[in-house]
Amino acid sequence: MQASDVYSKYPGNDPSVLIPILQDVQEVYGYVPEEELHNIAKHTRLPVSRVFGVATFYNQFRLTPLGKNVIRVCRGTACHVKGSLDILTTLETELGIKAGGTTRDGQFTIETVACMGACSIAPVISINDEFFGGLTVKEVQKLIASRRAEKSE
Repeated sequence: MQASDVYSKYPGNDPSVLIPILQDVQEVYGYVPEEELHNIAKHTRLPVSRVFGVATFYNQFRLTPLGKNVIRVCRGTACHVKGSLDILTTLETELGIKAGGTTRDGQFTIETVACMGACSIAPVISINDEFFGGLTVKEVQKLIASRRAEKSE
């Protein structure tokens, strides 16, 4: 599907289709580019500020692309007790970004999640949906170094 296909699915001048259009555009690009915010506004006849407001209000929408390696850090109770804050802090320090951010080279994104459902192997992170449990700070540093090495190959 392409972005142009998205708009043909929805009637013009209908503000009620805003969220479905945002969802479909994000499915096409992996995020909602700024140019598409303007196209959506034009299609729905809503001000760009309203489209932007909706896109930033809901957590499901991203206005920037995700990195090649999406790292999700579990912050649930079991993971917290087992040191997930140290894991998160290490990732932020190693990558030079905060949770919710993507590195300038587009290689890494850090996200936090409430629970991954893998409490028995806490603390847990996933990298591109591959799970790593029982982590230490040193192991996290090795994981990042390994992913960086893959980039340079």
